[in-house]
Amino acid sequence: MRVAVLGLGSIGARHLRNLRSLGVSQLLAYDPRPESASVAGAAGAAFYDDPDALFAAGPDAAVVAAPTDRHLPLALAAARHGCHLFLEKPLSHTTDGLDALEREVAARGLAAMVACNMRFHPGPAAVRRLLAAGAAGRPLAARVVTESYLPRWRPASDYRASYSASPESGGVLLDCIHEIDLALWFLGPATLAGAAVLPASGIGLAVDGLAELLLAHACGAVSSVRLSFVSRDYHRACRVVGEEGTLAWDFHRPEVLCFGPDGVARTVAQWSPDWEVNAMYRDEMRHFLDCLERGDAPQNPLSEARASLDVALAARNGGGRP
Repeated sequence: MRVAVLGLGSIGARHLRNLRSLGVSQLLAYDPRPESASVAGAAGAAFYDDPDALFAAGPDAAVVAAPTDRHLPLALAAARHGCHLFLEKPLSHTTDGLDALEREVAARGLAAMVACNMRFHPGPAAVRRLLAAGAAGRPLAARVVTESYLPRWRPASDYRASYSASPESGGVLLDCIHEIDLALWFLGPATLAGAAVLPASGIGLAVDGLAELLLAHACGAVSSVRLSFVSRDYHRACRVVGEEGTLAWDFHRPEVLCFGPDGVARTVAQWSPDWEVNAMYRDEMRHFLDCLERGDAPQNPLSEARASLDVALAARNGGGRP
């Protein structure tokens, strides 16, 4: 199989390395910056600074890891060349063009998956599995949180020049959309019941930097989601309250707890404390490749990623300041 990676920033470079480690020997890479040739070369990938030349080489699948505002144009071009698609999150910064992409993918019988690496973290994956098994009873509410500090994300580069800082396609609502995805993955479809959004002015950016979302799920449960990249600490966690118990996970602990009817916390899932963050990125890419080989539908198809995007855009367009 020939796999192309479109965009060689930090996440594109990670995907390229993981593809090589997963045994993909025919790798292609595109980036408009000629200096990115060294990144491609380090992974043994053929480098192109022209996407048309890359598509002419006939890749079977394309990993779209360019800045968010380039996701749809590159994905549509790749689909028209018959490439299966793995798109980095968020799906886009707008719904314009999504219908055309969905039609192209369906008409050509292509697989399309949007990055959802947090679904492959053993913590949220265990929470989802336990919910499906009824470990907490009927879900009533969830709280999903991610808090971090954007200036520390990529120390080697200026965060103010990153796509995260773009007024059009950056901001915490799009950049940290994983937690919206998790809320929908845990509890099913939802509509935005309310949102409060604050700007990232404290770090000198004219984008949303902190958001509190309230979702009303079709199953009757509610969830709240906090997204922040202006917090000085790193905190990532979720809690799901059910009629018979509460499931709790914290990124810094290699376990999921369940508080039963007696209020006592019991460990219901564990993994090695030596687990490494790259494992979830490698596992999601392995899942995508396995789906292509077997002809299965991958996790987080365009329809599910679009549902998360709809929530994020609704919060961006309607979220008010408290």
